[in-house]
Amino acid sequence: MHRAVTTSAMSNNLGRLMRTTIAPALTCQFIASVILLSSASHSVLAASEALQTDRTPASVGLLAQADSDYAEAQRRIQIAFKTQATELDLSTLGLQAVPADIGQLTNLQSLNLWGNQLTAVPAEIGQLANLQSLELGANQLTTIPAEIGQLSHLQWLYLWGNQLTSIPTEITQLSKLQSLDIGGNQLATVPAEIGQLSNLQWLYLGGNQLEDVPTEMGQLSTLKSLDIGGNQLTKLPAEIGQLANLQWLNLYDNQLTELPAEIGQLANLQWLNLYDNQLTELPIEIGQLSNLTQLGLWGNKLTELPAEIGQLSNLEQLGLWSNKLTIIPAEMGQLSNLQSLDLGSNRLTSVPAEMGQLANLQNLNLDSNQLTTIPAEMGQLANLQSLDLGSNRLTTVPAEMGQLANLQWLVLEENQLTNVPVEMGQLATLQGLYLYENQLTSIPPEIGQLVTLQSLELGSNQLMNVPAEIGQLTNLESLDLSDNQLSDLPGEIGQLSNLNTLDLSDNQLTSLPSELNLFSELEFDLSGNPLPSEIMEQHSGSSEPI
Repeated sequence: MHRAVTTSAMSNNLGRLMRTTIAPALTCQFIASVILLSSASHSVLAASEALQTDRTPASVGLLAQADSDYAEAQRRIQIAFKTQATELDLSTLGLQAVPADIGQLTNLQSLNLWGNQLTAVPAEIGQLANLQSLELGANQLTTIPAEIGQLSHLQWLYLWGNQLTSIPTEITQLSKLQSLDIGGNQLATVPAEIGQLSNLQWLYLGGNQLEDVPTEMGQLSTLKSLDIGGNQLTKLPAEIGQLANLQWLNLYDNQLTELPAEIGQLANLQWLNLYDNQLTELPIEIGQLSNLTQLGLWGNKLTELPAEIGQLSNLEQLGLWSNKLTIIPAEMGQLSNLQSLDLGSNRLTSVPAEMGQLANLQNLNLDSNQLTTIPAEMGQLANLQSLDLGSNRLTTVPAEMGQLANLQWLVLEENQLTNVPVEMGQLATLQGLYLYENQLTSIPPEIGQLVTLQSLELGSNQLMNVPAEIGQLTNLESLDLSDNQLSDLPGEIGQLSNLNTLDLSDNQLTSLPSELNLFSELEFDLSGNPLPSEIMEQHSGSSEPI
């Protein structure tokens, strides 16, 4: 699909150039006389060449198809010439070559050759004096003709997904170029002359083999979006701090071990993605990025964060999972606009009480750390909707957790909890509660107050019984009570009218409440219980591992 750059697409995709289909404005009939080489003569030539080479049915079929594609391209070129069209779509035709007649279309402003099998572009493309947009992505190009530098009106050039090993310096002559996408190639270097593209706003170099970028890139004073993700960068030039208009910077999936202090000069930066690098620390100057809203740092080797991170007053999304953090600075509580914070898979043993000041926080992930306690101040997160504390070492949960009036999802699985506070029954909007693999021996009756609950996981605990109040959970759809020490169940479980999955495996049940017989569509798992054979047979149609 052809993709055209729009400002809104840029903001939604971290600066990655998006493209939309450009429909060809071709309306008139076929005029054979305007093209020197007709479709018919090309067919004869192709057939003649085929006679001298492979004549197997398969090869003849491929040649015929290629010939047909070429003829279709010529037909469209002929129509465009006759109608003086400004747009031409030759995408996904399977072309292996572009007819040289393309050079006659001097009125053309947009040319789409995306998704063909091109290995080269004819030099005649340089004759398209009015061309503004050229799409050559998803081909097999290994070179670009020098004549491309003659396209003095070109604003958008897409070369993504080819086999280019270098950027021809002639591209740097395109003084009106605003968008250059040369990602997904095999580039090892970027020419210093790229700094001459004085009108460039979007530059995509992701998915290449770059080990560094030239200092001259700092001369791109109009650049708004720069993507160098998926390369082999080990460092950034200090001159990157000169990109005063930069709003989106993607540096993910490289081998960066540090950032230059000058990154703090990017006063207009809104998105910064540094995930999957080898960063061990951040410069304190990162706190100067006052307009930053998104910061992705997951998959690095950070052991601590600078206190200055608390100065990012506009930050909304902060991803720090899968690092080596052992402590969080108290200043993080100053991030008054933060909505999503992911600290999972680190080495945290505690979190600061100041985290309770994050009044706009909606999603908080602290799973797979080494937490033994949670500060009571966490109960102040009035807008929190999702809280993941799974796979830690918690033995208790503060009663203040019941104050999280907007909480919908609470994950506490794989901890060492022996009880849950009765205040948890105050979580009036909770939809999912996950307490799997703890050391719970009982559940408070107040659990019956969670009337919006849809999923409840209590498996792999030490429960001896289930409170009758569980029958009040009329919206419950999935209930896991597996791997406990239950010998019976309350009859009230039959009141769970919306239940569709019930896992009772690996308990000590010798009977089931008769109320369960009313559930004809319920999926049971009764395996691993000493139930009489007649009960097992009665539920044999649904008693399978869940």
